[in-house]
Amino acid sequence: MLSYNSIAKAAVFIVLLVIPATIYLYFIAQLKSLPKLGYFGPRDAISKMVDGALVTDTLYHEVPEFSFINQNNQVITDNHFKDRVYVADFFFASCQSICPIMSSQLERVQAKYRDNDQLGILSHTVDPESDSVAVLRSYASLHEALDNKWEFITGNKKEIYEIARKGYFVSASEGDGGEEDFIHSPYFVLVDTKKHLRGFYDGTDSLEVNKLLVDIDILLAESKKQNKKTQQP
Repeated sequence: MLSYNSIAKAAVFIVLLVIPATIYLYFIAQLKSLPKLGYFGPRDAISKMVDGALVTDTLYHEVPEFSFINQNNQVITDNHFKDRVYVADFFFASCQSICPIMSSQLERVQAKYRDNDQLGILSHTVDPESDSVAVLRSYASLHEALDNKWEFITGNKKEIYEIARKGYFVSASEGDGGEEDFIHSPYFVLVDTKKHLRGFYDGTDSLEVNKLLVDIDILLAESKKQNKKTQQP
């Protein structure tokens, strides 16, 4: 027989999943269309002639190419997330402060989209010297991470720190990824199918993660709409 604590915990978990879905349905019902998410990072303007008229387009920041190793000792590159929405974060397995909370919140993300191949999760270790493939595998098992859904990656520290600062902008501190350099960020970063940064959320705050879940729905719907347009003759 389930204990009172088990039932209460399950009820809280269900509520945390239902609230974002309710908000999302409200937008659909009341606004008849999806709200637009912003873009983060530097941007450039490019002008071109279209049908004899000068048109200016905005080029938004994109996550640069990368290549790391996941918990299954597989190479994971940016192509792994091609045409997919994903959530990125930075953690380390021995962390006893914010990381366990963040990983538990990402369990919520995985639970909601476990059967949706268009959503992935990418967790970068900021302590690659300690977080070997075996350590990452153990950590992934601890949080019941699904293969091909939630990737825990390690690699060259300089490359990880470079992409953390200049790819995802999770830290404003300066550093070169050297021995004394360290990044400890609570942020989840939402990335769209074109590798654009579309949102930042405090991964230790369940209300912020509620917003993340709503915004994921928005991006998935946005992507579906764009795919329909490209498929039209």
